[in-house]
Amino acid sequence: MTGTDRPLVIVNPRAGSGRAGRAFDSIRSVLERRLGSVDVSFTERSAHAIDLARAGVLGGKKLVIAVGGDGTLHEVANGVLDAGAAASVGYVGQGTGGDFRRTLGIEHRLDAYVEAIAAGGERRVDVGKVSYGVSPGVRHTRWFLNILSVGMGGLVVRYVKSSSVVLGGTAAYLFASARALATCRRGRVRCDVRLGAESSQQVFPTFLLAVCNGSYFGGGMRVAPMAKLDDGRFEVISLDASTKLGLAAVGRSIHRGKHLHLPGVRHFACDHLAIDIENEDARNAFLLEVDGEALGGLPLGVELVPRALTLRA
Repeated sequence: MTGTDRPLVIVNPRAGSGRAGRAFDSIRSVLERRLGSVDVSFTERSAHAIDLARAGVLGGKKLVIAVGGDGTLHEVANGVLDAGAAASVGYVGQGTGGDFRRTLGIEHRLDAYVEAIAAGGERRVDVGKVSYGVSPGVRHTRWFLNILSVGMGGLVVRYVKSSSVVLGGTAAYLFASARALATCRRGRVRCDVRLGAESSQQVFPTFLLAVCNGSYFGGGMRVAPMAKLDDGRFEVISLDASTKLGLAAVGRSIHRGKHLHLPGVRHFACDHLAIDIENEDARNAFLLEVDGEALGGLPLGVELVPRALTLRA
């Protein structure tokens, strides 16, 4: 097997409170038993997996495997897409949330992840491309596979990342959600919406706005049960309520995907979207998270790029 034929495995050793690093010898053994020899790189900093994946694809790698959480997969996908998407992406979930593997329908077992990669079945999936502000006059661009959100979702991710309490995935998100519920603000957002040839502008109050390519976020919340990874559209879900107690009740329904009929829940589809906030007092609470990664804030622009990435899943 030549160097370019060997899969590149990118490991975030800090994922899952260090579980990915501690378990990697076992993970590597299972991977090599099914795939043959692999090349391994460990991340050392935020966004390092983007650089490692990009360099691997530009060097001829045909399969790049992310070992870590949804954030690790997000970074690997960004590197592959930045390099022209000439490689397939595999995933061994070892993180806190596990939301993307739920959308993929993969059981949270090492053998299930590895078998999905080794079976060789490939699927082309849509990706999102988001342009967002990081400081006045400075904008960055990222790709995303699953979901981006602004408002309460951005606060939840920041609380999960900053917590000094070691918790499992669902517990970590429940604890962070309680903190975010106490500090979130209601925003009046303005959305310029396009789907195919149709366009419109919508203005409405919300605590959270999610742009969904996948179905799950927040450690198992089924926010967009109708979402499909390859249908050429985003499902946009807005969560509003007259009180924070009412918002908490909506949150309980999301885990079962039974929230869409509730008052204050808004749903529409798009393939392009521009979002900004009209009440400046809430702008600092409307922070952006993308695939579980805390990034910048509003305003932002989103576009769907159909079937741009190949997954081994």
